This record gives sequence, structure tokens and C-alpha cells, in this order.
Amino acid sequence: MALQIGAYVVEIRTGRVARVMGCDGPYVQLRPLGGGREWDVEPEAVREATSSERLSAATAHANARSRGEVP
Repeated sequence: MALQIGAYVVEIRTGRVARVMGCDGPYVQLRPLGGGREWDVEPEAVREATSSERLSAATAHANARSRGEVP
């Protein structure tokens, strides 16, 4: 699967929804939806996020932010 920069994906092992920020060697660089520190995974360890997963992750981030749990 060819991942494009900016695509929304799910890391299979953790279930985290993230955005593809780039590729570095054999790894894909991901960043959480609300921003934060990037991490690297193998391309086989991610799949495209569904619209429902993207919406759910964005809603969870907005709710956590409104509670002051994230900057």
C-alpha cells in the first residue's frame, strides 16, 4: 500500500489514528491527530482510517482539549 503524506491511518498494533508525515528509510512517520511527537512504524503496521475512525478520533481529541487534558 502506498501511503501519501497527509493520509489518515490507524496503527494496527495500538489502534491509534494518526496522519502520515513522511517516510524515513523503511519507516512511515506518523503524528497524532491533535499534534504532538511523531513516531515511526513499518508500512505493514498501518492501514487507512475509515471516515468513522477519523471522526471518532477528532471528537475524542476535542473533548479531551475542552476538559484541559491536552494543550
